[in-house]
Amino acid sequence: MTSLNEAALQELEGQLPIPSYRRRAVRTGIVHFGVGGFHRSHQAMFIDRLLNLGGSQDWGICGVGVLPSDARMHDVLKNQDGLYTLVLKGGEGSEDARIIGSITEYLFAPNDPAAVIRKLTDPATRIVSLSITEGGYSINDFTGEFDPRGPDVVHDLKPNIVPRSVFGLITAALAQRREQGTAPFTVMSCDNIQGNGNVARKALVSFARLKDPELAGWISETVAFPNSMVDRITPVTTDADRAAVTEAYGFSDAWPVVAEPFEQWVLEDKFTAGRPPLEGVGVQIVDDVEPYELLKLRLLNASHQVMSYLGYLAGHRYVHEVCTDPLFADFIVGFMEREATPTLRPVPGIDLHVYRNELIHRFSSPAIRDTLARQMVDASERIPKFVLPVLREQLQRGGPIDRTALVIAAWARFLEGADEQGEWIDITDRRLGELRAAVRADRAEPGAFLNLTEVFGDLGQNARFAAAYRQAREALQRSGARTAVQDLTDPLIPTRRTS
Repeated sequence: MTSLNEAALQELEGQLPIPSYRRRAVRTGIVHFGVGGFHRSHQAMFIDRLLNLGGSQDWGICGVGVLPSDARMHDVLKNQDGLYTLVLKGGEGSEDARIIGSITEYLFAPNDPAAVIRKLTDPATRIVSLSITEGGYSINDFTGEFDPRGPDVVHDLKPNIVPRSVFGLITAALAQRREQGTAPFTVMSCDNIQGNGNVARKALVSFARLKDPELAGWISETVAFPNSMVDRITPVTTDADRAAVTEAYGFSDAWPVVAEPFEQWVLEDKFTAGRPPLEGVGVQIVDDVEPYELLKLRLLNASHQVMSYLGYLAGHRYVHEVCTDPLFADFIVGFMEREATPTLRPVPGIDLHVYRNELIHRFSSPAIRDTLARQMVDASERIPKFVLPVLREQLQRGGPIDRTALVIAAWARFLEGADEQGEWIDITDRRLGELRAAVRADRAEPGAFLNLTEVFGDLGQNARFAAAYRQAREALQRSGARTAVQDLTDPLIPTRRTS
């Protein structure tokens, strides 16, 4: 069995598209922290598309892993010379696959942090990009301030220490570039956070200020942090995905990526040391990303949270199962129309009715087999960023909040650890201990869950929300998720899913 690597490319030509560029001639211009499925289905794919056009050979990607769990990605990409298969699966059974070659290096920081700093310090590195998850920035959702209490941050703030966190490594490299008179790179966040560039700035400058106030001032004045909106549903790779690639194309890929055909990247045109000509490969370069950010975060990302806990309690396990269930589809669309959409800003060129229907259509694709479990990892980071901003604005406006309150109540019920069929739930959340303690308190005193200020801030003190939450919690306990959803879904409104 042929294994995917550089030597195998010639043999694979003709079976599926392969890089048309000479990969050994590509120079690293981008260092990316957080090489997971999404980065490889999205940013790395766009750069591969650009490299295939020719003339942009100084924008190759060096991936960096900082977590112990990144060791496997390091090993796979090393064995495959950075190559992997991207498979796009449409809801109608269509499939399109190609080999992506834009990741030409990968560094595993725990093994050699000095090598990462050297790569970041290299003048050829002009962009440092991030997909480190919503919780990777250590920003308190309630206060909006940097929280320096994480163990890696505490370690990196010690004097004369070799850094191991993302912001520790970036700060060390920027300090060296400043000393050497090398222009700073751009820091480009690709995470699902409103104002992700602003959040990255806050995190990096705050960290640097604790380390070296003068350096922090230089970073604040000279480093660009463009905001962006990124979108492509990319589930976790499974053994079935690996086997399917082998069966279809006759070679072994240890870590292919499966994604939907839809793609979107809206990027603010603000860079310190130049950027790739991404507008030529489908990226929207704009002056103001915020309307697009809010559209995606409050409709797509929030809807993933809206469907997941209620759907899981009712027995569903996949996104497409929930969204092809007419009752839940109407509930999700009702949330988008009545609670989320009124909080949006005008979005140039976007018909919101069409966009909402397209989301349900995308969610309903059985080809992707995106799990609810993936959407619920670190919910204590996702809900404050995607759902609670909608709630806050609706409370200020005096608008409807019943669906959001039911979602929060379903999350609390979910955290009890078993669904309505009595099946055990495996929950992954960095705050799991605190969450479960809050849920135990909630049983004795309904509404106590909302006193977890690290998640809800001052929302627990809002009498209207607290009352709606208690009512929703009681409905779930009394009749279960499906009936609670039915009670909030107007049976006269037809399902708004597109066919």
